[in-house]
Amino acid sequence: MRFWPKIIVLAIFLFVASCGPESRPSTPKDTFMAYTAAIKKKDLTTMKLLLSESSRKMHEQEARARGVTLDDVIKTQTLFKEDQTLVKLRDQKIDGDRATLEVQNSYGDWETLPFVKEEGIWKIDKQGFADQIIQDADQKAKELDELFKRQ
Repeated sequence: MRFWPKIIVLAIFLFVASCGPESRPSTPKDTFMAYTAAIKKKDLTTMKLLLSESSRKMHEQEARARGVTLDDVIKTQTLFKEDQTLVKLRDQKIDGDRATLEVQNSYGDWETLPFVKEEGIWKIDKQGFADQIIQDADQKAKELDELFKRQ
């Protein structure tokens, strides 16, 4: 009879452990898939949790500038169209606490989506994505300048 309390405590522990929050995304691909599922469920809380801190700050600044809520910005900045049914992924690369994953957009083009590991969780780094777009635009502008200088 002395073993019953131990069994009951063990059963309670296993029940609580199994009812805990869903497992954390272990790869950038897992994070992206969880983010995609959250978009389909319109689960803004999960979407925000899967964004890097700098991405949330970027969206907060945009919300203030536009006079809307953070949730309004999160709803419109989903990385792909709401009616898109197929999302293709390829070429996940992990380098320490940074990673990239290629994602095919609704136009069929492949875009490199950056991720950052924060508090042990891979998060989508939209700020890094925006920085890359600016960097690419600057590079193309320099190339055009050089082209015009040669003529």
